[in-house]
Amino acid sequence: MTNIPETGRSSRVNIRLIAIQILVMSLLLTLGGRLWYLQIRNGDEYEKEAAGNHVQQVVQPAVRGSIVDARGVPIADNETRLVVSASRTELMKMDDEGKAVLTRLAKLLGMSPKTVREKVRLCDAKTSQPCWNGSPYQPIPVTDDAKPQQALQIRERSEEYPGITAEPAAVRHYPAPYGANTSQALGYLSPVSDEEIKQAKDTDSPFLPADEIGRSGLERSYDSKLRGSSGVTRYEVDNLGRVMGRAKSDKAKPGSSLVTSIDSRVQAVAEKQLDQAMKNARHEFDKNTGRNYKADSGAVVVMENKTGRVVSMASNPEYDPNAWVGGISGKEYAKLTGKKSNYPLLNRSIQSISAPGSIFKVISTTAAVKAGYPFNGNYDCASSYEVGGQVFKNFESKGYGSINLGRALEVSCDTVFYDLAYKQWKKDGGNLPKKGAKDWFYKTAHQFGLGKKTNVDIPNEVAGRVPDRKWKKEYWKANKDAWCKQGKNPKDYAGKIAKENCVSGMKMRAGDSVNYSIGQGDTLVTPIQMATAYSALANGGTLYDPTLGKAIVSPDGKSVKEIKPRAHGKLPLDKRTLGQMDKALQGVATRGSAAYRFGQAGWPQDKIKLRAKTGTAEVAGKQTTSWLATYTDDFTVVMTISQGGTGSGASGPAVRGIYDALYGVGKGGGIDKKKALLPEPEKNLPKIDKDGAIEARRDKQDKAGDAKPDAAESGAPDGQAARREDEQGRPQQNAGAQVRDAREQTGGERP
Repeated sequence: MTNIPETGRSSRVNIRLIAIQILVMSLLLTLGGRLWYLQIRNGDEYEKEAAGNHVQQVVQPAVRGSIVDARGVPIADNETRLVVSASRTELMKMDDEGKAVLTRLAKLLGMSPKTVREKVRLCDAKTSQPCWNGSPYQPIPVTDDAKPQQALQIRERSEEYPGITAEPAAVRHYPAPYGANTSQALGYLSPVSDEEIKQAKDTDSPFLPADEIGRSGLERSYDSKLRGSSGVTRYEVDNLGRVMGRAKSDKAKPGSSLVTSIDSRVQAVAEKQLDQAMKNARHEFDKNTGRNYKADSGAVVVMENKTGRVVSMASNPEYDPNAWVGGISGKEYAKLTGKKSNYPLLNRSIQSISAPGSIFKVISTTAAVKAGYPFNGNYDCASSYEVGGQVFKNFESKGYGSINLGRALEVSCDTVFYDLAYKQWKKDGGNLPKKGAKDWFYKTAHQFGLGKKTNVDIPNEVAGRVPDRKWKKEYWKANKDAWCKQGKNPKDYAGKIAKENCVSGMKMRAGDSVNYSIGQGDTLVTPIQMATAYSALANGGTLYDPTLGKAIVSPDGKSVKEIKPRAHGKLPLDKRTLGQMDKALQGVATRGSAAYRFGQAGWPQDKIKLRAKTGTAEVAGKQTTSWLATYTDDFTVVMTISQGGTGSGASGPAVRGIYDALYGVGKGGGIDKKKALLPEPEKNLPKIDKDGAIEARRDKQDKAGDAKPDAAESGAPDGQAARREDEQGRPQQNAGAQVRDAREQTGGERP
């Protein structure tokens, strides 16, 4: 056994002690440095954070401002309801994550446990609606329709319902005066998410976890004005949660109110007429497809000509915005968004796009005049027109001989416009365009506002499309590879077309221009675009931004900020051509393709000059789209029905019904001013009281009672289906009968 000298053993022990001393000193220095950093260097900052940990906030939601129509009638307001809410934070502390509590709550409220659990679960990438999209730290509404007995039971037996509260709260309400839903124009609310709170943190309109925000329509566009600012009461508490004092608090500020240009009476008539027109179309047989028209959706816009203000905006199918109040159920959400729903959340007045058919011919007429073809020149309206071996026919192959452009509009003669477009195409160089090609037909469409948004003051508007040379090239680049692959060894017609597109799809071919001239082919427009264009024809050429908002009224009524009309362009027409076209469009209503709905059916043209243009757009794989664009001196009305048939056949009776209601036109063309809903645009704002309350205006003929007009009152046809244009019968009339006031209850062209 080796003996280790005592001096060696002592030396190793000393080294170990020194190492331990160095380690301890390092740890002490590190700890000291960290303490200095926390207490001295950043002491103030952490002191504030520590103080914040002992401050609890109680949020008082602001009262959201009302939305009223042009006469002061509320179309979105608030009502007090008993709201039952669940604290997810408290539920998650329980062993079963609150399942037993939610089950008991569901039984008390008469709801299924599944529905209640879905309402309080958080939305994420893996969780579909219904779910809670707001902050997880904010009480989550389970129902806003609790009965007093239920609320009392929850409060008195709180030990059985931990984390559950029941208290009165202001809840958004959409009263639908006169039966007018106005759903797509109004929009709806839903809770603010944590991400939205972060994004808005440093803006002029920050969010609190309790806030609800507009998700579409006017509720979204004017959200920052309507929302106000929530109140926050801050309490200083100790670590046991006991209140030690009250810190600085912010009072809730109610939101401003929005006065709109919508007239709820007219809106009710427009919705009813559109719905009835679609139902009638479904009873009509379509010879081309061998089945009845599907009439799956539609839209109508009523606009003031001299301001661009929207009096009515209806879209079908529609929905009840009240479904979103208090959290939407799974069943209701599926009903609004499922494949079989036909997507009622879409505002088809600004979001549906389709070929315009012959209502586009006012643009082609303008383009022809700009290109040097005289309005009163002689043009051959033949029964057919051949270009490049392809024959394009007039409707029913009917010809009218030599006519001018005005008459071509009246009878909607396709071949006149085919010829003009083809001649201009050749002047521009055909498939090999000249440098500086005029492209009048495409340039004019852009000048009419097509291919871009109208700047309407509600969100999610689409721009549509003008298929000019630039678009053709971009579209070809995007699809070239797919076309070339499909057309490599063509075995069928589709393959041959693909091969042709692969080689020359970037070129503006003669057939493209010819088809384009009558609103067919790749042209896509929205109802709001066409309403804006036709209202510009009516007012002398000014393209106004369509607006639904008319004024912002502060909560105290001291500030009233009117939303002034704004223009975004001028039509490329001189006064002479504008007057000639106006006269021709009057002819459409009195002796042309819309005559049997107006001039031949007792419309008082001598007292109220009405102009019209019918349109029937052919869509590949679908039935024809019905279009009817009309205007008087004061208003423009444009209606479209997808897969609804012809312009005058499907949309004609409904548009006539709207005008009857506006002007009080009865059977035989007599005018009863007492029954006229809106014989001229509403110029004044409703009366605003000193306390900020907006008074709803009552006319002498308004009656209290059921708000929803029946078919007779709203001018809806009383027969099965609207007659087709080849039947020279009278259209359904007398839409001027008054709806009752509920405010006391809180392609080729076809005629």
